[in-house]
Amino acid sequence: MERTERADRRIERLRAGSRNGGRVGVTYKYFGAPDGATAARVPISMRPEELGGDELGMNGMFTKIKPETMAAMVLTGIEGVPLHKVPPLELVVLHPDYAVVKLPMTVVDPLRGIGEEAVGAAAFIWSTVPDRGGPRDAFNVYQLLHEWQDFSHRLHEAGHQPYCLVWP
Repeated sequence: MERTERADRRIERLRAGSRNGGRVGVTYKYFGAPDGATAARVPISMRPEELGGDELGMNGMFTKIKPETMAAMVLTGIEGVPLHKVPPLELVVLHPDYAVVKLPMTVVDPLRGIGEEAVGAAAFIWSTVPDRGGPRDAFNVYQLLHEWQDFSHRLHEAGHQPYCLVWP
C-alpha cells in the first residue's frame, strides 16, 4: 500500500514537471463569434499563421495568457470579484489537438465603460493578488487590459461573444 502511494506521488511529480517544465508551450487565440457553433468552426488549421477566419475579420489576439487568468485579471481588478468567485469557462470543442472555450461576457463587458484611472487601478490591484498566474508587473497588466478594452469594444460592435482557441 505504502509503495503504491509513493509511486503515485512520483507520477504526479513527473506530470507536474512536464506540464511546468516549459517544453510544451500553449498558445491562446482570443476571438469573437456570434455563437458557439461559429466559434467551433474557427480552428481550420493548427498553425498560427494560417489561423484566420474569426468572425471579427481580424486575426484576434494571440497570447500566452490563459483565458482563466484573463478572466481573473478583469474581474478581480475591475469588478472586485474574489478569485474563487470568477466564473468558469464553457467548453465548446475538445479535440485531441485543440480546444475552444467561451469566456463569460462578464469578462469583456466591464472594460468598455471604464477610463484610464480605472484601468491603472485594476492593473495595480491584479499585480498585488497573491497566488496568481499571468503577468506580475503592473505595467504589463495595464497594457494587456488596454488591449482587452479594445477587444471588448470590437466584440460589442460586432455583437459577438468572447472565445479562446487553445492549442500546444
